[in-house]
Amino acid sequence: MNTEKDFTPLTPNIVRALNDKLYEKRKVAALEIEKLVREFVAQNNSAQIRHIIQILAAEFALSQHPHSRKGGLIGLAACSIALGKDSGLYLKELIDPVLTCFNDSDSRLRYYACEALYNIVKVARGAVLPHFNVLFDGLSKLAADPDPNVKSGSELLDRLLKDIVTESNKFDLVAFVPLLRERIYSNNQYARQFIISWIHVLESVPDINLLDYLPEILDGLFQILGDSSKEIRRMCEMVLGEFLKEIKKNPSSVKFAEMANILVIHCQVSDESKSTNDLIQLTAMTWMREFIQLAGRVVLPYSSGILTAVLPCLSYDDRKKSTKEVASACNHSLMKLVTPEDDEDDEDTQTKSSPPSDEAPAKKEGDLNDSLNESHESVGFSNISFFTPTTSDRSAVTLDLDGIVQVLDRHLQDSSTGMMTRIAVLKWLYHLYIKTPCKMFKHTDSLFPMLLKTLSDESDEVILKDLEVLAEIASSPAGQTDSSGSCDNSDAKSELHIPGGIREGPQMVVGSKMADLSPSTPSMNSYFYKFMINLLKRFSIERKLLEMRGVFIIRQLCLLLHAENIFHSMADILLKEEDLKFASTMVQTLNTILLTSAELFQLRNQLKDLHTQESCALFCCLYRSWCHNPVATVSLCFLTQNYRHAYDLIQKFGNLEVTVDFLMEVDKLVQLIESPIFTYLRLQLLDVEHNPYLIKALYGLLMLLPQSQAFQLLSHRLSCVPNPELMRTVEDPKAPVKDKRTAQPHIDYSDLLQHFDRVQSKHLEVRHQRAGRSEYPDRKLMV
Repeated sequence: MNTEKDFTPLTPNIVRALNDKLYEKRKVAALEIEKLVREFVAQNNSAQIRHIIQILAAEFALSQHPHSRKGGLIGLAACSIALGKDSGLYLKELIDPVLTCFNDSDSRLRYYACEALYNIVKVARGAVLPHFNVLFDGLSKLAADPDPNVKSGSELLDRLLKDIVTESNKFDLVAFVPLLRERIYSNNQYARQFIISWIHVLESVPDINLLDYLPEILDGLFQILGDSSKEIRRMCEMVLGEFLKEIKKNPSSVKFAEMANILVIHCQVSDESKSTNDLIQLTAMTWMREFIQLAGRVVLPYSSGILTAVLPCLSYDDRKKSTKEVASACNHSLMKLVTPEDDEDDEDTQTKSSPPSDEAPAKKEGDLNDSLNESHESVGFSNISFFTPTTSDRSAVTLDLDGIVQVLDRHLQDSSTGMMTRIAVLKWLYHLYIKTPCKMFKHTDSLFPMLLKTLSDESDEVILKDLEVLAEIASSPAGQTDSSGSCDNSDAKSELHIPGGIREGPQMVVGSKMADLSPSTPSMNSYFYKFMINLLKRFSIERKLLEMRGVFIIRQLCLLLHAENIFHSMADILLKEEDLKFASTMVQTLNTILLTSAELFQLRNQLKDLHTQESCALFCCLYRSWCHNPVATVSLCFLTQNYRHAYDLIQKFGNLEVTVDFLMEVDKLVQLIESPIFTYLRLQLLDVEHNPYLIKALYGLLMLLPQSQAFQLLSHRLSCVPNPELMRTVEDPKAPVKDKRTAQPHIDYSDLLQHFDRVQSKHLEVRHQRAGRSEYPDRKLMV
């Protein structure tokens, strides 16, 4: 330093001592400066005071010489002490050079700078608040200082500054938040600890409402929550907990929409190998649950984002049990918010929610959904769905149905989706079809293929929920509004066809002489037959699905959509099935269900006594398709007590190609005759006079069987028939009618027999074509 330079009013002794390498001499110089400044204060000579501060700053604190910088720092602190309450007038000149020394490479000088600033702040107290941002910026750097002495000094200054902020009501939060938002993303542990401690202090001050600015720092808080330091995570958890308590106390002032994006992001784990991510996810999910419960229907426009975050968590195992439970609560609470009013037209919703205005017409749902979910148009499953800030009018709530359906569809299509998530998706779809059927049917064509594919799921529970959704689609009155547009024509070219005589409505043709007869159960909508066609097509393509789950699926559908509707429609469709082998297998499956399932009890009773025109029509419809399987046809006749017709059919079995499969089916029929389903049939064997064709039909089955166990079983049963002589047929025209079914006026049995012959001829022709035979060989028994 140039000792010849004029430093007036500082004396040469003061200047020399300030440049000395010994701390004691610099301290003596500082005391002289303090005395000098006090004199100028007494004289009210602000010009000289400012001149001294400028000399200490420019010539000493910012000097190239380290000892001069140390002298400048202690001199500035002395000026502040001498100024006392008047130091606020010179704070910028006092603080700026000290803060510059915070960046010095010498750790001892950084420590002296921290000490000097401590003295300046201690004297100025509340007057330093206008300069809080620069002080905070400097302290945030020292908080991460590698030197322990510097860190210790910065902590003392930090506590002092916190005390000042706590006791003051003039803190400028608006100016501070941008700096806080910037520094909260620091990766340094000490810096993070410093930031968290300040947020905790500001949040606890009654006059400071940090909650209004929470959206700007919430993401950073969740970042800090993933810190490797247990202490920092604990502090961050505590701060987030305090904020959540405040939100619960004042939900009306909370900016839910502005924070929802952040929660959606942090509810989704990007790296499951980090245990800290579990804490982030659980905390974010807990916040999400509270948001849904506190905001209510306000969150409905953002439900697609919530579901994107929540649904995957439902499939977590016990290692993340807490997160799974909270996610389940979120999902349940959100589902409860959807009500039938969400199915109303958007114009009606706008009319109810806001007064009419010529300047601001109601916004249509499509436009609103476009603005809320632009990213949904071309994103994959890995992309994140975000919230969009809500409008100022919170009463105008619009359900983001398009966004929800897209999220549900993506989860259903993703093969990695867990079972519980798939179940939740199907529950959502069912709930939406119940609460908002009119709007949901706009999405049915896009959802339908995936719902059908889900029938191949490995989980029975998933299949059951899927069937509930499909059944609701097929039976909902909302699906009747568009009987043509809602079903595409692609199925007309598929392997399975709707018979030409079938009409979508209350009437359907079931036979050449049976017109305008329909099931007695309620009629289904246009999607019902589309469902039945595609279900049978799926069974045809996936034979394993039919074998493993076919009975389960059909039985559940009988409960959901009425058994008569299911059997009537499937029989009609199978009547035109081109794959005769599949038709036979399908008829055999349906017949087994009809004869054995408890769910079919009412339908069996309806068929047992063909007293009505509707029951006769149903029998004829089933019969024409059952002809694909001769043994099933006979069992249907046994069920409907058409014993003479059963006998006539068995007589025709002599012209059929008897295979091992055929004999196995006869064997199963014998077993069924011994089951509780046919108790009435076995009791009718006691009345030989009025049931001769029943006995002859059973003997016909006996003659078809080789002397196997089934042969012995049926033979033993027939040996129990009393008075075998009464089995002969009485041809006397005056004798009573032997088989009441022969007098059934609604059924043309000769036509049914002709139909049976035509169907069996087709089956025989197909079998021989497959075997490569050019002409029919003689019948032979295949055993």
